[in-house]
Amino acid sequence: MARTTFSGPVASDNGFITGSSTSPLAVTTAGNVDASYVTTSAATGDTRLVYDKLTFTSTGSGETIRAYSVITGAGAAAGGTINGSHISTKVDTGGTVSGAANAIRATIGASVAAPGGTLAALQLDTDFASGTTVSADSAFIRVTDSGAGAGKLTRLMNVASGTGVFTAATSSSTLAGGIKVRIAGADYFLVVASAVS
Repeated sequence: MARTTFSGPVASDNGFITGSSTSPLAVTTAGNVDASYVTTSAATGDTRLVYDKLTFTSTGSGETIRAYSVITGAGAAAGGTINGSHISTKVDTGGTVSGAANAIRATIGASVAAPGGTLAALQLDTDFASGTTVSADSAFIRVTDSGAGAGKLTRLMNVASGTGVFTAATSSSTLAGGIKVRIAGADYFLVVASAVS
């Protein structure tokens, strides 16, 4: 992989682009195409390795970050994984957390009384062709316990008080249905009711 070195500030009025859709950068050995290795000793304030802000001032749409991994090789990810993005937070030796640490934090908000639209902090989509048949282990969300200390987390979710998504109840009305979940290769259902009281 070719190395480009800059000394001093580098500026561009048109952004920086690696390759193009018709002539992408060809990488033939595994490695990081774009990498930054940084440490911070700041005692207060937020340090961000990448800070991107995109403000929509008209009726257009888009994303601040779009990560798109495409697989065209047969048998890809042999002995590994391919991800659109992989985000991790780790508490390493000597480190502790007195506040909160999250691998992913998704926030939806508004500063207007009626923003309209369909709002969600997290939206999960599929994009399969109509003739695609997925395996029984495929799902919108997959939870794994991958580390050597498997079994440390024993709760699927932690819903904070006052969120408005939990309703305490002592009874329920007619069974409305179930949400299918797959656990250890077998299908189960989370029972949902049409109302609770």
